[in-house]
Amino acid sequence: MNRLFNLLLLIIITLLSISGFSQSTISGNVVDSNGNSLEGVSIALNPSKYKGYTNVNGFFEIQNILDGNYSISISYMGLKPINESIKVLGKNLSLSFVLQENLLNLQTVVVTGTFDPRTQLESTTAISILRQKDIKQTYPQGTAGLLQNVPGTFTDASAGEVYTRVYTRGISASAEDDMGWYYVSLQEDGLPVSLIQHSYYSPDLFHRVDLTTKKLEAIRGGSAAITSLNAPGGIYNFISHDVSNKFGGELQLSAGAQGGNNALYRVDTNIGGPLGNNWYFNAGGHYRKDDGARDNEFTFSDGGQFKFNVIKNTNKGYFKLYGKLLDDKTNRYTGVAATNWDNPKAAFGQDFNSTSLLMPSFNGSIPDGRNLNMSNSFNPAQGVHAKDLAFGLDFNHDLGNRLTLKNNFKFSAKNANWQTSISNAFVSLNNPLAYFISGADFPVGQVVFKDARSGNEVARLDNSGILSGNPAQYLTAGSLPNDAIMGTSAWYKDMSADEWMNEFTLQKKWDNHDFSTGFVAAHSSTSLFTQGSFAYVTYEPNPRMLQVTLENPGQPVLSLSDENGLSNYGGLFYVNANAKVNQIAAFANDHWKVSDKIHLDLGLRFENVAHNGSKDRFAPAGSPGGIDGDITTAYDKSVNAPTGETDDFKYNYTYLSYSAGINYKFNDNAALFSRFSKGNKAPELNYYFNNFSNVPINQKGEIQKILQAELGIKLDSERASFTGTAFWSQLKNIGIANFEFDGDDNSIFYTPIQFNTSETIGFEWESIYKPFDYLAFKFNGVIQNPKALEWNIYDAAGSVDTSDDSIIDYSGNILPFNPKLMFNLSTEFEKDKISAFLKWQYMGNRQGNVANGFELAAYSIFNLGTGYKISNHLSANILVTNLFNSEGLANFFGANSFGANANGATPDFVSANPDASFVVFPVLRRRALLSLNYSF
Repeated sequence: MNRLFNLLLLIIITLLSISGFSQSTISGNVVDSNGNSLEGVSIALNPSKYKGYTNVNGFFEIQNILDGNYSISISYMGLKPINESIKVLGKNLSLSFVLQENLLNLQTVVVTGTFDPRTQLESTTAISILRQKDIKQTYPQGTAGLLQNVPGTFTDASAGEVYTRVYTRGISASAEDDMGWYYVSLQEDGLPVSLIQHSYYSPDLFHRVDLTTKKLEAIRGGSAAITSLNAPGGIYNFISHDVSNKFGGELQLSAGAQGGNNALYRVDTNIGGPLGNNWYFNAGGHYRKDDGARDNEFTFSDGGQFKFNVIKNTNKGYFKLYGKLLDDKTNRYTGVAATNWDNPKAAFGQDFNSTSLLMPSFNGSIPDGRNLNMSNSFNPAQGVHAKDLAFGLDFNHDLGNRLTLKNNFKFSAKNANWQTSISNAFVSLNNPLAYFISGADFPVGQVVFKDARSGNEVARLDNSGILSGNPAQYLTAGSLPNDAIMGTSAWYKDMSADEWMNEFTLQKKWDNHDFSTGFVAAHSSTSLFTQGSFAYVTYEPNPRMLQVTLENPGQPVLSLSDENGLSNYGGLFYVNANAKVNQIAAFANDHWKVSDKIHLDLGLRFENVAHNGSKDRFAPAGSPGGIDGDITTAYDKSVNAPTGETDDFKYNYTYLSYSAGINYKFNDNAALFSRFSKGNKAPELNYYFNNFSNVPINQKGEIQKILQAELGIKLDSERASFTGTAFWSQLKNIGIANFEFDGDDNSIFYTPIQFNTSETIGFEWESIYKPFDYLAFKFNGVIQNPKALEWNIYDAAGSVDTSDDSIIDYSGNILPFNPKLMFNLSTEFEKDKISAFLKWQYMGNRQGNVANGFELAAYSIFNLGTGYKISNHLSANILVTNLFNSEGLANFFGANSFGANANGATPDFVSANPDASFVVFPVLRRRALLSLNYSF
């Protein structure tokens, strides 16, 4: 027995000894191309579960590794990954790695616009990535301002953070100023920010960029037709920070100057790290107070957001709980007057750089047309108050047998309240509109204008002759600036939406196929109330509110406005509507690995969009004395209120989209891809809200059809990278209706819809050349030929009367607001503790309307930035945007008259009115920002 015991003991000791000698440790360090140690680099051995991360000194160590052959993967955001084969044979290994910059992120795995994540080089889409470093080089002026750095993306952020336009490849016709994201999907972490759009309710209202964003992935056209909800024009997906294996974060304090005395103060933060037992968290947000880029007497923006996520990694995947609370006020500018069609110059004492023409702050009260016993407060300083409470659950689970389940669910409660100006047109004192728009029956005679704040008389005139074509006559020494008032409306909108959306995906992998299928279900319950009242305002760069009365001798004084200058309460606009939107989509996609070099993508998407809602009919309410019963107060005589009748709508839009792509990978650094897609765009709710005023909604809208073809190349090397994509796009069934004003009865209406077709051919590119580790040159842009292939415009001849209406054919003209050339050219320097960049943004000529009657000239914007690393944790940066104060014009609103639109400025109109003034939107003036960043 003793011998047997000794033998067993010897065997055990021998086995333990062998086991001990068959385990090893791998250690080493990782640096970048400048020799800087990299913290948080992921080190993984495959096939195994051995994994580690570098510490603050770039050092890593993985212990107790069994003998065998492994592939070691070294990966770090923004740098090229390394994959090498190693052999472990009973001894410790010491390794060193140098990670080169991933110049255009071609080796980075992308998750947007694809069902199975893969590197950008291997994808069959035109995709661009902006990292946090790129985001920090952009002045914090809103989402659209950032997206102008994405090649081929047209953005118009001249109005500020909201009321912006974003589109690509000429897919733009319905992307109007008041809902400029019509064809594209603005997303956060893979789901849309908002399910719906309608006038003045676009997703940019509920999105802000700050340090919580890890990167942006942008898809232009292509696979967006089968991977997004009703957004075939592109996807802009802002991806948040997620797992961090070490507690840390960043705090950024910023202060800016805009023009003379306009300031910006902002604080951003983001922190994250492990919570233990494979739990991780990330949280952050921002708060800012901004006087605005133009001169107005109130704070332009005030507010911020908070975002968080909590992630649990499991042996089979992960699940993530995330949320956002946005509470933010901002505003938007309304254009500047200009003259000289060939070389526009600011008119009427205004300035392209500083003039805002927004009404000043005051506390008004306007009867609520929905319930005349109640009123709505109105103060232009409130601007646009957006609130968004959102939370969601995202999980990924490996079911075994190479089958994976993914699900992403989000709920949000949104509200947007507008209290601001709409329009700022010139209205001459010789124009009867200046008086009759008050709602008074016959406001002719002696009209008195007083400063609404001080009560002092500004001007007194006799307008008796205007109805016979004679000018108004001043009766005292006082006069109004430019002998005019501003044609503007006190624009009150209250909009809300409760939404949920869920995307479910099941993915199965075989040797040569990655097959994905699933469905998306989404619901939005929304309400809209719009009320427009006239406001008496001086027409000058710093407008004043005017209290207006009619004071004819021997007659009672008739108030054309209230004490704040508000007039024609609720008489210009009235919309009260609600709707439920349900979207269901089912999709299937196969990624087929035909060979090591050839990959095919084949995808289908069946989608159904259901609209169910109602809209009030309305009419002026009240007695001859108005809401207050006083016949001497004319301003409350025309309040629009519901009649009790409603116009209901209930329509379904069903369509099938498809997309097919192919990628030929020459080697690890070069690939060719091609894709053809047929997408669809169902109408948004503005179709019902805008186009049917007191008439039955007796027909559904048209589904727009989008065809796109593209051929691209992707090239990567140690010192240079390049991607280029030739594309063709065609957009059909474009419904066009113009906003018109009838001077005969002071009513506003939309013209009958015309359906049109556009076509664009072009080439997009993105490139970077890095001759030295510390110096880089970047160049991206698009050259294109946008055409209005078949295009008709309804001409209402300035009145509701249809007897003099006509249809004008503009087929073959250049598509408006699409530059033939647009690019970004920049140089970046980073060495030791110093960094700097200089960027040139060029916007080519654009037609201001489909009539091609007015052309917006090309302009250039130069941005400059420099930074200094004070210590390992503290850095300072200076950013100057629009360095040379360019006065480029970004947008055109047509003739400078109340109710005019861009399409009215035809070649004949311009020729017949060479001295007429018109409304343009200049780019925002020079702004400088100083930021201190503390990272830990």
